[in-house]
Amino acid sequence: MLNRILSGRAGYLIGFIASFGLVAFALYIQQKHGLEPCPLCISQRIAFMALGALFLVAALHNPGEIGRRVYGVLQFAAAATGAGIASRHIWIQANPDKVMSECGVGFDYLFESFPMQRALQLIFQGTGECSSIDWTWLGMTIPQLSLLAFSLLGLYAILLAIVKRT
Repeated sequence: MLNRILSGRAGYLIGFIASFGLVAFALYIQQKHGLEPCPLCISQRIAFMALGALFLVAALHNPGEIGRRVYGVLQFAAAATGAGIASRHIWIQANPDKVMSECGVGFDYLFESFPMQRALQLIFQGTGECSSIDWTWLGMTIPQLSLLAFSLLGLYAILLAIVKRT
């Protein structure tokens, strides 16, 4: 039964629901606790949405064996990108003395005021607001939870790519 779910559209729909469910959860805790996401938090949300979109496209396409592998590589790449962003965010939170101590400019201002390449460079350097820890769950920060989720979704994408159709 599990093999049937993972080898068809349902497996990709589960990935889509998980990815966008995590974004919805982030929006929920943002609203409930009055949190303002930093540039790296927003970048992680974008990575979750890109990953979710890849899962949705794969579900709609219902690919054969080669297509599943192609989607698996793309989905894993999206998850790895998100994991990289989350890892950088974790490092910034663990080393706040090595980044700016004051809050940096907002995400919108960066893209309005700088060329794309420079704006992306500034985002990944992180800002003072990226170093603050405003919310935890089970002793884990939001970027730590994101890293765990990206890792699990990346492994799930590989699993979907290698499961044989029944």
